[in-house]
Amino acid sequence: MSDLTRLSAAELADSLASGQTTSVEITQQHLDRIAAVDGQINAFLHVDPDGALAAAAEVDRRRAAGEDLAALAGVPVAVKDVLATTGLPTTCGSKMLEGWIPPYDATVVARLKAAGMPILGKTNMDEFAMGSSTEHSAYGPTRNPWDTSRIPGGSGGGSAAAVAAFEAPLAIGTDTGGSIRQPGAVTGTVGVKPTYGGVSRYGLVAMASSLDQAGPVTRTVLDAALLHEVMAGHDVRDSTSLAAEVPPVVAAARRADVAGLRVGVITELGGEGFEPGVRARFDESLELLAKAGAEIVEVSCPSFEHALAAYYLVMPSEVSSNLAKFDAMRYGLRVSPEGVVDPSAEQVMAASRDAGFGDEVKRRIILGTYALSSGYYDAYYGSAQKVRTLIAQDFENAFAKVDVLASPTAPTVAWPLGEKLDDPLAMYLQDIATIPANLAGVPGISLPVGLSEGLPVGLQFLAPALGDDRLYNAGAALERLLTERDGAAFASLIPELEVAR
Repeated sequence: MSDLTRLSAAELADSLASGQTTSVEITQQHLDRIAAVDGQINAFLHVDPDGALAAAAEVDRRRAAGEDLAALAGVPVAVKDVLATTGLPTTCGSKMLEGWIPPYDATVVARLKAAGMPILGKTNMDEFAMGSSTEHSAYGPTRNPWDTSRIPGGSGGGSAAAVAAFEAPLAIGTDTGGSIRQPGAVTGTVGVKPTYGGVSRYGLVAMASSLDQAGPVTRTVLDAALLHEVMAGHDVRDSTSLAAEVPPVVAAARRADVAGLRVGVITELGGEGFEPGVRARFDESLELLAKAGAEIVEVSCPSFEHALAAYYLVMPSEVSSNLAKFDAMRYGLRVSPEGVVDPSAEQVMAASRDAGFGDEVKRRIILGTYALSSGYYDAYYGSAQKVRTLIAQDFENAFAKVDVLASPTAPTVAWPLGEKLDDPLAMYLQDIATIPANLAGVPGISLPVGLSEGLPVGLQFLAPALGDDRLYNAGAALERLLTERDGAAFASLIPELEVAR
């Protein structure tokens, strides 16, 4: 039997539709792959062999009966452990929710199931999505399949690593300040942050409600478009959901033509702090786009220089509010304070939050509580929201001149595990290129564009709100140009992992 784990999701879907294979075969091979290599990677917090195989068998039965099925029916998927899943733990990478099994499915999860996609399991992440390296998980770090001594990015390093290690053809991530795109860049995967509100947030454990957005993690742009189409669409249960048609993302990915496309290069995202190798791969990609007929235009977005500072006021402020629900009273961890015979609710809550939250979560709660406190609200949170408005205006002005914007996704390649743990600010700087899109609610895609120091480099395209199809057209075109230049798809460069016997 051929190795089905090396095929793209689109190829797997074609094989299923033609009867060359079955969902049970595909799912079993991915489960075997997880068993063989995830001990080195730690991409998964929970694997569900029985549930995945049962779902696969049901899809095979329906296909054999001649039912009309969704395009990705039978193709397995991994889900970041921040989305509620009936019957499976949802921990958000935290001891606070260890063992918690939700009584409902997130809308994204419900749509995966409705499309007939077996769920392999839940992927590792920085605790409550707070981090740029997946080293802040309470269940140990995830490792980068390209070099297991290095980080896979964060907070969604588990989803990115699972796809890069061929443990899953598809995964779901969430992007609050770059947590799909930055792991994509450092693991050589494709990651998309859809337009804010384009994918339902119902059942997504919120870190920062005005910023969080679920999106696809894949190895090809077309696969991302196919998964995006399954996930997206209006949801009455989510007040932030947009009542708008899903952009034609699959058609755009298949079109893959940049002739006449105006690509804006953001002046403020590519200078000091961006490694020479990262910048070189970006410049080479622009040259390919120009040769294919794209018009490359320099665009200034001056307020982007303040995006990082604004984000690290807005986000922790929302964190402090959202995490107040973990009070040891209704669900989650409950710890009694030592030496107290009859503790009050406040004492139990304090002891539980101290035991259940890690250092990074505590840091952000403290920052956010301070920013929202009486006397400081206008100076900090209020000012940050004004900067946010200016960033949105910069995007509006830029998109009046160009169709898409481009920048390196991350300033560096993957760094060694532990290197930045004692320097939170250095880690925060890794999101400098991705954060503006979250503040403005516009969509972004990261795709691999080559190597620096033997490690992947990512390029990101940004588009106006609900212009997600522009991302897929530009991304698929660049992916095709790179494949033609290199003579092979980027995924073929991923190193082999030692397989457990």
